[in-house]
Amino acid sequence: MEPQEENSRRPWVVGVSGASGTPYAAAVLRGLIAAGESVDLVVSRASRLTLLDETGIAFRDARWRDDLRTWLARGADGKPDTFAVDVDGVRHWAAGDLAAGPSSGSYPVKGMLIVPASTACVAGVALGLSKDLLQRAAGVTLKERRKLVVAVRETPLNGQTLKHLVTLDEAGAVVLPASPAFYAGATHIQDLVDFVAGRVLDAAGVPHRLYRRWEGELRGNLPAERGGGSGGD
Repeated sequence: MEPQEENSRRPWVVGVSGASGTPYAAAVLRGLIAAGESVDLVVSRASRLTLLDETGIAFRDARWRDDLRTWLARGADGKPDTFAVDVDGVRHWAAGDLAAGPSSGSYPVKGMLIVPASTACVAGVALGLSKDLLQRAAGVTLKERRKLVVAVRETPLNGQTLKHLVTLDEAGAVVLPASPAFYAGATHIQDLVDFVAGRVLDAAGVPHRLYRRWEGELRGNLPAERGGGSGGD
């Protein structure tokens, strides 16, 4: 990367925590790349275990670029080489590197997206623990009044987690549960994943074409009968 390009670079920080839902993170990363955005990636230690379990891909610091390319090329159904992705605009920071760029408010970024966000991650950010780079970068994002989107992926939610989510909302974060909708006409698991990823990008103000938006008109006809019955509502 040329020095001039480096000086003008303002990436989105993407944090991947240990919650189930690594396909959501992959779809968000692909969407950012497709929109021409630069990305600073932080993959927590717990999320590497989740990624290995959900995809069979080991994410290694020494070979992160190759592993990331393999991960982003995989579809939500597990099929390899579904997508062609250029990862040249991505920079990776080890989760244990608390001296990394995103740990400082003077490091220029547009904001941060945590996808997926585990309840442990939510608690750490809400309480300001900064136990790793992901949590530290999120805390910096809040104190600098930058955009923070937290795509929490857990169910059910207990009272303590709900309090933590309220704390994040009051601090200025966008709390975005990873809840796919069905009005966009999903016919494949990738459609449901892309809907959530698209909503994350919407919250960040990043343009995309990941799902069909609601236009105020119902699609198709309602069935005359439901469940074989003849009575009406």
